[in-house]
Amino acid sequence: MQQTVYHIPALLEPCMEGLAIDGGGTYVDATFGGGGHSRAILERLGAEGRLLAFDQDLDARANCPDDERFTFVHGNFAFMRNFLRFHGVEQVDGILADLGVSFHHFDTAERGFSFRADAPLDMRMNRGALTDAATLLATASEERLAEVLYLYGELRQSRRMAAAIVAARQRRPIVTTGELIEVVAPLIKPAQQKKELAQVFQALRIEVNHELAALRRMLEQVPQVLRPGGRLAVITYHSLEDRMVKNFIRTGNVEGRVTKDFYGRMDTPLRAVNNRVIVPDDAEVERNPRSRSAKLRVAERLF
Repeated sequence: MQQTVYHIPALLEPCMEGLAIDGGGTYVDATFGGGGHSRAILERLGAEGRLLAFDQDLDARANCPDDERFTFVHGNFAFMRNFLRFHGVEQVDGILADLGVSFHHFDTAERGFSFRADAPLDMRMNRGALTDAATLLATASEERLAEVLYLYGELRQSRRMAAAIVAARQRRPIVTTGELIEVVAPLIKPAQQKKELAQVFQALRIEVNHELAALRRMLEQVPQVLRPGGRLAVITYHSLEDRMVKNFIRTGNVEGRVTKDFYGRMDTPLRAVNNRVIVPDDAEVERNPRSRSAKLRVAERLF
């Protein structure tokens, strides 16, 4: 029987270089998943180092290393500061966040993240959350569904898809991935079907898990949590995520609103380490095609 891979970490070496790990430092892996980035951090830490890794999906706990320097935090990184203080940590030397979805979620059919298998429409990262994708499709207004599909899926047919979903749910609930595909597929050109179905599922997943709101909350905590001289490394896979991270590094807020101090200098707690976004090279994309859209930005907390 072939063993499935929970996740292959993207841009592993650039992340480690960007974090500039101090062997005795304290670090956060905000998105533990399969633990690939965490293990690489632990390899670079000394006996006095410490790593706290967050994941809201309890399935990830099975990947935890047996290492006294490691602490698994079952929680959303949106509440990073509170969890760190609970574990006796006020500030850290580095924060890593890989905002991609683990292979485990796409490849475990019953989680409902993929259009490739007929399964319940779930898509929750935290299976204790109240709202799954089926509930979203049953309760959201046509206007909100159109907005989600357009903003998070970048779908030109968002309004027609939203109207089709609302019409279909009046006949019967849409509760499986197959039923959703039946509704939206007639609105997609055959040559674009895989791409646009992936965009539909991406949009619903982002909304179900409040991913952009969580990212905003996490970024807003960085100036309090990260020590002066500490590093932030974030891998994004969606243009909206990347824009939020880029804006935050440049201006100190996700909107990109520029404020200046008395001397006319930009008032921001961070400085970009890499002026150009880091992307996978051809060799990595060949090894791991799912890394193709990954973008890494690294910043340093100013003194």
